[in-house]
Amino acid sequence: MNRKTLSILAGAGALTIAFAASAAPYRAPRTVDGQPDLQGNWTNATITPFEREPKYGDRLALSDAEVKALEGQNAQLVAEGNKPTDPKAKVTDLPTDCGRGFTGVNCGYNSAWVDPGTRIIDMEGVKRDSIIVSPKNGRLPAMLPEAQARMRARFAGAGARGGIGAADNPEGRSLGERCIMSFGSSAGPPMLPLLYNNNYQIVQTRDEIAIEVEMVHDVRHIHLTGGHAPANMKLWMGDSLGHWEGDTLVVETTNMRPEQNFRGATVGSKIVERFTRISPNQIKYSFTVDDPQTYTAPYTGEVALNSTKGPIYEYACHEGNYALPGILAGARMEEKDGAKAAATGGR
Repeated sequence: MNRKTLSILAGAGALTIAFAASAAPYRAPRTVDGQPDLQGNWTNATITPFEREPKYGDRLALSDAEVKALEGQNAQLVAEGNKPTDPKAKVTDLPTDCGRGFTGVNCGYNSAWVDPGTRIIDMEGVKRDSIIVSPKNGRLPAMLPEAQARMRARFAGAGARGGIGAADNPEGRSLGERCIMSFGSSAGPPMLPLLYNNNYQIVQTRDEIAIEVEMVHDVRHIHLTGGHAPANMKLWMGDSLGHWEGDTLVVETTNMRPEQNFRGATVGSKIVERFTRISPNQIKYSFTVDDPQTYTAPYTGEVALNSTKGPIYEYACHEGNYALPGILAGARMEEKDGAKAAATGGR
């Protein structure tokens, strides 16, 4: 905030009054078509979690001391992961907990292979303890009983690691493993940070905005003219239609494919995103998910898109990818072993 002074003559002396003058609000540069310019290379990498830890209650802002501690813990985790691995180590020698939710044999990625970010979200003067900002507790709303039943059925079948049918066929594996879509919800909507490859390139014209997503090399097309496609046309990343409200790009997405069921979302969900360039080096990205077939209420999140150097290189998912045939071949071998054991009574 700028401070100005005003001197008022009072007899032989002068009275100086200091008052605060609000800085002029930031105005995004314009494209040749007069639109707010969102173009460039951006990253949403952050260590701020999607949901808030319950210990923070309804508090969104972290103190400087809390931020220092959290970022310090992350730096220590990276340093531990970057230590050389004993070449004589066996799988059973791997750490039982290597951080970020990975344990045991799933500790295949050390810190050299991941790039989730090193900083807490810092946006509009608030250092955030969660991406979700509504409900106030920073947690997802309650899931409806029927939605919980759908989730249990999905994880008990093809979606669960080791579940019945998990490796019956390629279609039973995740979209990321099949190199169809990004892991998690990097391509979105909503566009959320992941373990690595959290970069985006935005290019815009008068009638369309395209967002190249680094993870699995997806491209989102946001149309600024026309209407939504018919409801029976389900699209990867949905059908996104945008318009400008002042300096904010507002995007409504419907018609998501059922396979893109982020956190149990249904094909009837509607997602509204808002992109606002709030400084030369940052875009405020907010999203609201309204899915009455899954949650008891809509929820809203906010992420900072920070400028980063380019270019974005191709993520060639299929190149040398032996994992999927290996998974299927391993499952067939387990089935043969199981059939043999059943026929011989385990002998």
